[in-house]
Parts: sequence; C-alpha cells; structure tokens
Amino acid sequence: MGTIELGPERGRLLIRTGRTGLGRRAGHDLTIEATRWSGTLTLPGDATSVAGATADGSSVEMRVPVDALDVREGAGGVLPLSDQDRTEILGNLRKVLGAAEHPEITFESTGVRGTPAEFTVEGRLTVAGRTEPLELRARAEDGRVVGSATVKQTRWGIKPYSAFFGALKLADDIAVEFDLRL
Repeated sequence: MGTIELGPERGRLLIRTGRTGLGRRAGHDLTIEATRWSGTLTLPGDATSVAGATADGSSVEMRVPVDALDVREGAGGVLPLSDQDRTEILGNLRKVLGAAEHPEITFESTGVRGTPAEFTVEGRLTVAGRTEPLELRARAEDGRVVGSATVKQTRWGIKPYSAFFGALKLADDIAVEFDLRL
C-alpha cells in the first residue's frame, strides 16, 4: 500500500455556510478554512499516486482541530464583515462545537468506490463528540483530488446559529470542500 500524508501544505479544506430566515440580508455567507489539519490517504498495492490507483482498498483519515478554523470571507450582508464580526463568529463556532470538550473534528473512511475520475468515499464524521455516517464525492485529475460533502448540522446534534430572535439563521446544510495536491 502507498500512503500519502495530507495537510494544509497539500491543499485547502473549506466550510461554506449560508443564511435563511427573514433577516438573512443582514448576515453573511461564510467561508471558513481549516488552517491546520492532518490526514492520510492510503492507496492499494504499490500505488503512490491516485492516477495509478483503484478505489477498492483505498482509505482516508482526517483530523481538524476546532481551534484551527478561521473565517476567511463573508459574502453578502448589509455591511462588510469586520474583524469584530470574525472574532464573534469564531467564539460562537467554538461554543457550538463544544471545542473545550471535543477539540477535534475527525473523518474516517469505511469504503471507497468508483474510479479515480469520479469516486465516492463513505465514512464516519465526528463533530462535537457525535459520530454519524457521511458520504464525500470527489474526482482526481492532474495530480489533484477535488471534492465535497454536505453536512446537515442537526444530524450531529448542532443547533444552527440564529440571531435577531430567529429572524437570521445559519442554514442547516453546510458544504465541506477540499482541493488537494497529491
């Protein structure tokens, strides 16, 4: 088996949020980046690149410290996203995810199927101490693996953030995206 070590030096891991509710114009759609994370991609046989691998027998494991999440962008909203907004958002994020008790978000694959051109990774995502199944869709091309998954916060026992007495709400579905150089 060939193993490839993963981390921020190999690519980006992003979380994208959206807004709902009557007050959605006041808030921002956020792009949050994991600035520190680690993982391993294990490929079957003697493969040391995705191009020569098959999905069967591949696996992936990822670890993201909650305190390594950083707000990179806030789109929309009445006013631009300020530094104070970013600080408040990160404080709320750490509180909602229970970072003191559960300092890491983890993903461990349970199966991979498809071809390098297009594949699905099934696995277990642990957030805020709760583990649930998650499916990632990805593709490999030109030495990169690009993919995404949709995470429904309430499935992990997370109540989406709300403000203004519920008029502004974070959408339950958030997108997790990755673009990795192998």
